[in-house]
Amino acid sequence: MKKILLVEDDTSLRENVAELLELSGFEVCTASNGLIAVDMAKKELPDLVLCDIMMPELDGYGVLEELSSHDSTRQIPFIFVSAKTEKQDVRRGMNLGADDYLTKPFEEEELLSAIECRLEKAKQMNTVLQEYPKQAKEDEIRSLNELKNFFDDHGELLSFKKDETIYNKGDHSNMVYLILKGVVKSCGLDEDGKELITSIYSADDFLGFTSLTDHLPYQEYTIAMEDVELAGISKEKVKAILEDNKAVTLELMDVIAGNLTDIKKQLLQMAYSSVRKKTAQTLLLFSKAINRDKDGALKIARSDLAGVAGIATESLIRTLSDFKNEGLIAIENRTISVLDREALARVN
Repeated sequence: MKKILLVEDDTSLRENVAELLELSGFEVCTASNGLIAVDMAKKELPDLVLCDIMMPELDGYGVLEELSSHDSTRQIPFIFVSAKTEKQDVRRGMNLGADDYLTKPFEEEELLSAIECRLEKAKQMNTVLQEYPKQAKEDEIRSLNELKNFFDDHGELLSFKKDETIYNKGDHSNMVYLILKGVVKSCGLDEDGKELITSIYSADDFLGFTSLTDHLPYQEYTIAMEDVELAGISKEKVKAILEDNKAVTLELMDVIAGNLTDIKKQLLQMAYSSVRKKTAQTLLLFSKAINRDKDGALKIARSDLAGVAGIATESLIRTLSDFKNEGLIAIENRTISVLDREALARVN
């Protein structure tokens, strides 16, 4: 039975979540503040820590820093649960080494899914570390978030204006990039020369991954959809990092596999869905990629939306007008605001 340390200063919430976890087959130990949590983690050595951020005595950031500084607790998966939703709060937590970040209020399925996912990743990484034992180094990159921090700290900084090409199809793929700011589209051309948008990337996404063993050129071209800032590292350096850090390689494989799954879904949508569903799913895709809130505004060219949806721009504009009349979105000048994400997700 897996043991979870639940750290939450709200008594009612702590008791409710503890009961949910126990009913789901976990052993649960609880702490009402950060200082108690640190002592308990060192004694109990839980399989996972679920921790609030805003707490008395010692906040969640302090708990994570303290546990990360001790050999016996630094490898324990750590999930923040907080009402703090600002991007800088999330990034701060991930930079400190958190494995995930859940926003209150959350659904039962969301919580359990995050826990199971992190426990499984921890199991895989422990297997890798056993198969590939090595001497620990102070500068060792131990997680995907630390790899991103390495890009941020040591990468070559590049800036691109809106509509500027980042790289072209056929260019030598010598660099891998981390997007620090902005949104990028990757595109290809069909046999008639029509642009097809294959993927959308936003801040904190990797860009430009091709084979790390063969010198293959880029198979697509990429364009900045708004002002973009990138941090680039040579493929040779990335390859060396991944060869020395098998756990990071596993995490990166998960990310790439997820991207491929999303692309397959998009292709199926383009091939078989109705115009209404293609338009609705494309709006949701852009909303997620640009990290907008439920009422966030999307300032996206209609041609880009149509390119992702795989429909004519005129058909997309008519459908957007229908969605506006139905109260699903609001349109002001060139800006679209998503008003009802759940209803958009149900469009057929």
